[in-house]
Amino acid sequence: MSGSRIRPRSSRSVRPTGGGTAAPGGRGRRPSLLSARSVVGQMFLLQVVIALLLAVGAVALLVMTTQRDSARDAGHRSVAVAQGFASSPGLAAALTSGDPTATLQPRVVEAQKQAHVDFVGVLNRDGVYEALASPVNRPGYRSNTDFRPLLAGRTVMEEATGGLGPQIRAYVPVRDADGRVVGAVGAGVTLEHVGERVTEQLPAVLGATAAAVAVTTGTAALLSRRLWRQTRGLGPAEITRMYDHHDAVLHSVREGVVIVGEDGRLLLANDEARRLLELPADAQGRPVADLGLDPRITGLLTSGRTVTDQVYLVGDRLLAVNVRPTDARGGPAGSAVTLRDTTELRALAGRAEAALDRLTLLYEAGTRIGTTLDVTRTAQDLTDVAVPRFADIAAVMLLEPVFKGEEPPDARTVMRRTAVSGTDSSWPLYPVGERLRLGPDTPMTVNLAHGNAVLVSDLTSEHDWRARSPERAQGILDHGIGSLITVPLRARGVVLGLADFWRYRGTEPFQKDDLSFAEELAARAAVAIDNARRYTREHTMAVTLQRSLLPRAVPEQSALDVAHRYLPSHAGVCGDWFDVIPLPGTRVALVVGDVVGRGLHASATMGRLRTAVHNFSALDLAPDELLAHLDELVARTDTEERADEAEEAEAGITGATCLYAVYDPVSGVCTMARAGHPGPAVVTPDGAVTFPDVPLSPPLGLGGGAPFETATIRLPEGSRLALFTDGLIEEHRHDPDTGLSLLRRALARTGPDPDETCRTVIEDLLPDRPADDVVLLVARTRITDPGQVAEWDVPSDPAAVSRLRYEVSRRLDSWGLPLLSFSTELMVSELVTNALRHGSQPVRLRLLLDSSLICEVADGSSTSPHLRRARLTDEGGRGLFLVARFARRWGTRYTSRGKVIWAEQPLDQPAEGPETDTADALLAQWEA
Repeated sequence: MSGSRIRPRSSRSVRPTGGGTAAPGGRGRRPSLLSARSVVGQMFLLQVVIALLLAVGAVALLVMTTQRDSARDAGHRSVAVAQGFASSPGLAAALTSGDPTATLQPRVVEAQKQAHVDFVGVLNRDGVYEALASPVNRPGYRSNTDFRPLLAGRTVMEEATGGLGPQIRAYVPVRDADGRVVGAVGAGVTLEHVGERVTEQLPAVLGATAAAVAVTTGTAALLSRRLWRQTRGLGPAEITRMYDHHDAVLHSVREGVVIVGEDGRLLLANDEARRLLELPADAQGRPVADLGLDPRITGLLTSGRTVTDQVYLVGDRLLAVNVRPTDARGGPAGSAVTLRDTTELRALAGRAEAALDRLTLLYEAGTRIGTTLDVTRTAQDLTDVAVPRFADIAAVMLLEPVFKGEEPPDARTVMRRTAVSGTDSSWPLYPVGERLRLGPDTPMTVNLAHGNAVLVSDLTSEHDWRARSPERAQGILDHGIGSLITVPLRARGVVLGLADFWRYRGTEPFQKDDLSFAEELAARAAVAIDNARRYTREHTMAVTLQRSLLPRAVPEQSALDVAHRYLPSHAGVCGDWFDVIPLPGTRVALVVGDVVGRGLHASATMGRLRTAVHNFSALDLAPDELLAHLDELVARTDTEERADEAEEAEAGITGATCLYAVYDPVSGVCTMARAGHPGPAVVTPDGAVTFPDVPLSPPLGLGGGAPFETATIRLPEGSRLALFTDGLIEEHRHDPDTGLSLLRRALARTGPDPDETCRTVIEDLLPDRPADDVVLLVARTRITDPGQVAEWDVPSDPAAVSRLRYEVSRRLDSWGLPLLSFSTELMVSELVTNALRHGSQPVRLRLLLDSSLICEVADGSSTSPHLRRARLTDEGGRGLFLVARFARRWGTRYTSRGKVIWAEQPLDQPAEGPETDTADALLAQWEA
């Protein structure tokens, strides 16, 4: 054993490891290929035996398969012969004739010869052969087949024993012209003939099997010869002895050895490698990635690249690693790794670890700083990252304009302490929020102006620093602070503030390499702070624009008590808006809308849509008609703006939604329509909360000309109508269905006051900083006192006008408005007369007493009068001029049954007789 060695792989001979195989003269003698002593010989003999067993099994399987196929073929042939003969012409007539045997026997014999079956016969209904072609039986022979299925008209195929012995036979019923079974035709083949077919094919099967065995044996011989050469013809004992020798050497060396396969699995690891890498006991055979190693070591072991003496810190050890591929000389793919413990390089490892920590800290700073677009939060992130891994105390001061989103001016002296972090909370620094004014000649101000960093390794030796503020400097020194780095926060050529990093005297003071790291850390934070500053500026502008475009106050009206809330998104204004628009006849329109998008463009788009809604409301359109006009406007605007491809992504309005509702306090009816917007909520006086089913139409600009639908509901007095945008119910904490449930719960527990309702809903459903704009509009309904409404049906008689004037005068007296009688009678006279002359029935007059006196005349015609100046020769055309002269405002609105002409007078208007300015105004119609 002591003198044995393995020769190089290219050698054809192997020196034996023991005396059992040595020849006289000391040279080993390899066993032959077929020797049972060698591993190859044993494998070859095993392969030959397996091949023979497989061949025998294959022959048996082929014989059984051939026999089964032959039997199936014989059955199909018997059925075919029987069916063919049974369908031959005249068979049924011959079978029922007086002597069927004489007629059918020749035909049966001829059919048996041509079909190559062992027998063919024709049977009567009793199962007796009237004609039979068989070597052993003749006509008159009774079949032992069960004849009942044949009499039922079914074909029978069976394997049975008859006069010819075991056979496969088939019987087919014979029917006469009436379909009645008059007999059957049988045909069959004996199993003896089926076996003869198998015997005929057996030589070919045996020949093919012998050839397969020969090929398999030859292939096994070739493979065994190749394996015999690779194993040098060694026997099992010799291979085991060689393995034990190599294993002893492998585990005795004081260098870790690891072999990793091509698939990343650990194939081998010696004892030293297990110790250095702290591998588990079952590591061998497992993927390297599952062994819990350091990610760098895992990547190195599985990379497959060549590495020479690379040093890695693993736990408290420094390992020098070498990696070589195992397939360099034709071996299997994989990597061979050697590990050497280099503890003497621990000093170098400390510096490498510090550099790695710095890189790791910079990476963490990149992921943590600037995650929010908030200036203060970003500054706090910088101090949190720096403490305690880089500094014991970190502080940030920013110039005042930065907090407003403005770019700092040249005079950078006024700053505000923005964030402080430390290992303890007793630092002697300026508190957060305090404003600082640095002198123009201080080193900090000078370095701030030039963008240079300051390093003070020993604060006790910095006399100029102590002389400028002795008390504060002494307090810092008494607290134990020993070194300082001050770095300007500079981004895009603009200095935003300062970052200060402090270390206590008990820790290592800052050095020059720390200065470069502090500058890199501050540079990353400065970019994030500048991004937050720019966002703050844009967000402030967008919020300012949004609020300037929203209603400053709710207009005065008597139909609803209204309260509202608008909360801009912390991530950017989203274009939500609302409106309360008084309409003629004491009616009020409530509008809530939302524009998809954020920022200034969303605010500007909202302003355009709000203006459009006001303009369309001035036409006194129904909700569905107003949304149709608004949809057409949005679609046309999108088309025009998309003509400029450079602005297509920015300019479109597509995605705006709107809910438009009109409430009439006289009838208590609210008519609503919506375009892609959430429906309203209604809280009845008893506290029940419902969500009316308002038909949903596509968002504005996407309707494609489809009509909008309306919903009409009657609201009792004191009901609360809540209109809102999707930001209220789709907040990130819950889905819309959950949001509606929470809204229902919040509305149910509020009192009748709309402002209290708004406050409770906002507190229950929203966080401090909502992710989307939120608009909530709550209106409590009122019903007009019936005593303040007077109505008359006007007959188709001009004489009724005088009676109406009298009734109107009486009603005004009862309301305490006698001073308005003259003007009101004049307007009633003109409007009713025009309705009777130019309109159609029904004609109706209504007076409403509110903050003003409203006169309404409705008729069934859709033609609208218009104000004009009559010519000298005209006999009429001056009535509307008089109405416009006395009324504060007047107009026309269309209904589903016609139109309404209305005129509104202020209650404090003085009376005017015919001799006053009114007469002058009438005479002025004939001037010019």
